Amino acid sequence: MRKLIATMAAVAAVAALLGAGLLYSTSSGEAPQATFVLLDGSSRTANDFRGKVTLVNFWATSCTTCVAEMPMIVRTYEKYHSRGYETLAVAMSYDPPAYVVNFASTRKLPFAVALDNTGAVAKAWGDVKVTPTTFVVNKRGQIVKRYVGQPNFGELEKLIEELLAEA
Repeated sequence: MRKLIATMAAVAAVAALLGAGLLYSTSSGEAPQATFVLLDGSSRTANDFRGKVTLVNFWATSCTTCVAEMPMIVRTYEKYHSRGYETLAVAMSYDPPAYVVNFASTRKLPFAVALDNTGAVAKAWGDVKVTPTTFVVNKRGQIVKRYVGQPNFGELEKLIEELLAEA
């Protein structure tokens, strides 16, 4: 019984960290060169974003945290886009494409939205399974931060400003 209670407490603690966006890691690996297929049928790779600070957000229309954070992602994009900041929202493979198209259009998402129909992009980016998972990529194409759960947007904006200031 004690072991069960301890396990339940550990699960609750991880869930709380995820919900608060506190579970994140810093890494300095190169962004994977997976191909993103955008809603308009065009495609991009991480190389297309070199020279810009880029936020890559794995999300789903069925993820309540993803839906709740989307207005903040839009605001962040609008605040920094003119300074060389990009956002790419990658819908998970289980998300019906019609739902993604409807979400992006009704909310007038101003940034690129990709469909990951096969799951290959999520796999390439570290086998992403939990949404939202957000990566921040610097101008040199290196992943500098990974958030699992909603990021602390104050901290995120501070990081974006630091990265934009880099040569």
